[in-house]
Amino acid sequence: MGTSQTQAIKAAPSSSRIESGDALAQVPAAFVPSVFRPHRWLRGGHVQTIAAFFLPRRVNLPIAEDRLIEVEPGVPVLCHCYWQEARNALTLIVVHGLEGSTESQYMLGVARNGLAAGMNVVLMNQRNCGGMDHCAPTLYNSSRSADVAVVARNLIEQDAIPGFVLVGFSMGGNLVLKLAGEWGSDGPGEFRGVAAVCPAVNLAAGADALHEPANRVYEYYFLLQLFQRFRRKVRHFPGSFDRSRLRGVRTLREFDDRVTAHYCGFSDADDYYARAAAANVIDRIARPALVIHAVNDPFIRILTETREALLANPNITYVEAPDGGHCAFIGERDGDAAYDGRWAEREVVEFAKQFR
Repeated sequence: MGTSQTQAIKAAPSSSRIESGDALAQVPAAFVPSVFRPHRWLRGGHVQTIAAFFLPRRVNLPIAEDRLIEVEPGVPVLCHCYWQEARNALTLIVVHGLEGSTESQYMLGVARNGLAAGMNVVLMNQRNCGGMDHCAPTLYNSSRSADVAVVARNLIEQDAIPGFVLVGFSMGGNLVLKLAGEWGSDGPGEFRGVAAVCPAVNLAAGADALHEPANRVYEYYFLLQLFQRFRRKVRHFPGSFDRSRLRGVRTLREFDDRVTAHYCGFSDADDYYARAAAANVIDRIARPALVIHAVNDPFIRILTETREALLANPNITYVEAPDGGHCAFIGERDGDAAYDGRWAEREVVEFAKQFR
């Protein structure tokens, strides 16, 4: 399957059945994504990635309902809930990437598209994110798929949502795929599917790619944000965190070795990367899934064995676009006034539409 010139797509079968409680539900026909055509002046992985970060953009949304959900006793996360007038609509639960938040542009773009398609949208901040550093002496990391499960359960029990689709970007993509794999065929009956854009499913490979010379600007950015967050945690919880652990840290791998692993129950960075990667459970995903990857993503790496697992799972529609960068996918507009060229944000909602 070549990817250098054309977008490669491996689609799930035209129909299948999934268990929903004691019943069997028919899965809609396989989703067929559109072809991504990069903007004529924005070609290349770095160009797409940087343009998505800096290009001015306005996304208008209604006022959200803010909800604090305890994912562990005394550990709340902040979710922004956008409801249809009647809440009995399909709900998108959207999870951001490393050092992102519910204010990240791709999160707002998915919310706008989902609302326009008649869906509820819940934007989830991971622990500490969205101004929540002061709330609990814990750190977020790529293993905390259980936090997403708690948010889903809260929406099922409190709002009686009839169905939901998980959506994640980058680190959030790893989390939602990991959860889908952990659930397998035993997930909630309301769980309809999962979509991931540029998911960091091979964590060690991604961390090492960030340290490549061409990618050091991204690594510096992430480290700056992570250092600032950790220092805030030290100020809020001086008895729980030791600022000296940052000494000598020059790479993301070193940060994960000295900070993430130390405070989150892993022996070292290698142990963390090995245990937290969604690649371990890709083969167990039993609901329809969409995975979008750009071949020229500067620092997300999908290893050969993981790619084979994605291709082998009949429930996964796997898309490899030759361009798109990291969570960018800025394409040409197509005449639709509601479409601003952010292709991946549109495709994950188009995927979800089949479950309404």
